[in-house]
Amino acid sequence: MTDTDSQPDRTSQVAQVLPFLRRYARALTGTQKTGDSFAAATLEAMLSDSSLFNSGQSPKIGLFRAFHRIWESSGAPIEADSEVADFSEERAQWRLSGLTQNTREVLLLHIIEGFSIDDIAAIVDLTPQDVQELLEIARREMADAIQGRIMVIEDEAIIAMDISAIVESLGHVVTGNARTRDEAVDLARRDPPDMILADIQLADKSTGIEAVNHIMKELGEIPVVFITAFPERLLTGERPEPAFLITKPYSEDQVQSAISQAMFFASTETVRT
Repeated sequence: MTDTDSQPDRTSQVAQVLPFLRRYARALTGTQKTGDSFAAATLEAMLSDSSLFNSGQSPKIGLFRAFHRIWESSGAPIEADSEVADFSEERAQWRLSGLTQNTREVLLLHIIEGFSIDDIAAIVDLTPQDVQELLEIARREMADAIQGRIMVIEDEAIIAMDISAIVESLGHVVTGNARTRDEAVDLARRDPPDMILADIQLADKSTGIEAVNHIMKELGEIPVVFITAFPERLLTGERPEPAFLITKPYSEDQVQSAISQAMFFASTETVRT
């Protein structure tokens, strides 16, 4: 088969796993714009260089491996875009520079994206032992992340209790749980949160997206982690998209990691310690 003949199949394979790379890139960089820029550059590289498909690896591993070649060659962490940079983004980049090299990458790849230790080693060009050690370092460093007050938006009582317990295990304070859009808005007004954990479908047929958008209009930008059984509703390629998205059923590690990552990028002016 010629390279031309294989192009449609290659494009289809990459397209199927591209949303996961975009999620990862946004979580890694802290912004949708920067993450999507890296994802777009990776996609161009994958579609123009057939050698990236000849390693015997899955398209997903190949895509993430290509991303990391571009990410590392850029001298990550990158400089903030001067046209859109604000204090929060500058602060996030400063924190990134203080972390052990590759720790956040392996943590996100393992906990959020679900790659095995061996797969991560292939993606970032390290040994499995190195990856395991970096995971342990990442967990310790994320445990020292800024703590604050977190609001939960979830209409199922058992899940809300579980999420709240995970939040509190990290040393954060839960301001309360809201089951509907109006409850969420009222709770945020009474006790403004430093971060929000939100489901998509709520008890009154409204959505966590609507609740979050309304709260942000009143209170300004707040870190948000969406936990949903319907990730395709948020991974659409349209703006805005969340940097932190967890799919139900979730694990405790996934929620802990996403909370720490989201708080990591929050401005010190808005997070109360």
